[in-house]
Amino acid sequence: MNAIFITGTDTGVGKTLVSAIVVRALDAAYWKPVQSGDHDSTDTMRVKDLAGNDTRCYPESYVLSQPVSPHAAAAADGVTIQLAEMVLPFSPGFLVVEGAGGVLVPLNEEELFADWVALQGLPVILVSLNRLGSINHTLLSVESLLNRHLDILGIIFNGEPAEKSESFILNYTLLPCLGCIPWTASPDARFVQAQADLIRPALSAAMADRQ
Repeated sequence: MNAIFITGTDTGVGKTLVSAIVVRALDAAYWKPVQSGDHDSTDTMRVKDLAGNDTRCYPESYVLSQPVSPHAAAAADGVTIQLAEMVLPFSPGFLVVEGAGGVLVPLNEEELFADWVALQGLPVILVSLNRLGSINHTLLSVESLLNRHLDILGIIFNGEPAEKSESFILNYTLLPCLGCIPWTASPDARFVQAQADLIRPALSAAMADRQ
């Protein structure tokens, strides 16, 4: 099984949309280990809607009631997130794993999502939303991942094009750009398929380099 972890420079940067696109590009399965809040419209539901109802999705390890940081949501529900309980599901082919918030979001009082990713040895795709502050947030995220000796497959930019910001980030980090997802108010399955077709060559090349 080949699993990829998708994280972002912050919350609300488009990880779920990018996850759906990568799922379509690789004909992959999907897993969200920790879902906080919004039980009527979870990220798993959204990926199935965007990537296709035939997408294999695995149940979350933790479904928490409050739309806050996982460690706070777990405390509010009277549970403690245990890294050992977040067991990668076995899936034939590729598996896309979506994180919660940014790479340093806490899962409990002592451990971060990055700690779990390091334990699993998963390669990472970093989603960067083109907005004010994105250079700083992206470079900090890259530095944190590299300090933990995590393998970064590349960066996917999301939102309105920002050539100056994107080129600086890529030149500074020396990471490949796996794709640039244009902003859309209402992404749908057709949009996801079109973007999947566009990013597939760069994504496949980045993964082939790790074989």
